[in-house]
Amino acid sequence: MDEWEIDKPVGQCGGSGKKIEYGEEYFGALAETEEGLKRQDFCADYWNEHKPEVFCYWKTKLPHPDEKKQLFIDDEMLMSFFERLAEETEQEKINFRFVLTLVLMRKRRLKYDSSKVEDGNEIWRLRIAGGDKEFVEVINPRLDEEQIEQLSSHIGQILQVDL
Repeated sequence: MDEWEIDKPVGQCGGSGKKIEYGEEYFGALAETEEGLKRQDFCADYWNEHKPEVFCYWKTKLPHPDEKKQLFIDDEMLMSFFERLAEETEQEKINFRFVLTLVLMRKRRLKYDSSKVEDGNEIWRLRIAGGDKEFVEVINPRLDEEQIEQLSSHIGQILQVDL
C-alpha cells in the first residue's frame, strides 16, 4: 500500500493566500491531484466567490491553539463522501471507500446484508440505515488489519477526526 502525504491545515487559504484567523469558518476539502486526493483549505470568502472544484468538502472553524480540537464530522458528510466514491476504479479510492464503509457500519449508517463474488472481487451488499430497502455495493479489497488501521489513521488525519 502506498504511503499518503497528509497536509495539515496551515491556517492559510489555498486559493487567495489569505491568512485564516482563529475562530474563523473555512472550508476543508479533498481535491483530486495527479498524486491522489489532497487536503486543501479555503477561507469562506474565497469559497463563496470561486466555488473551487473539489472531490468533497466540509465547513469548520480554525481552533485557537489552546482550544481542544473539535473531533466531529457530520455523518451526512461521511455518507456523501462514501457515495461520491461509488464509481471510482482506482485502487486507492476503492480502499478508501472500503474503510469508510467500516466506519459507517460502526456508526450504524450501513448494515451488512450479503456478499457475492463477481469478476474475482468480493462485493458486499449493504443496506443504508433509515432507507426504504435502499442498498449499496462495496468491493472488499481484502485489506489486512494493519492496512485498515493505517488507512483509517490517514483518513482521520485528512478529515481531522478520530475514526
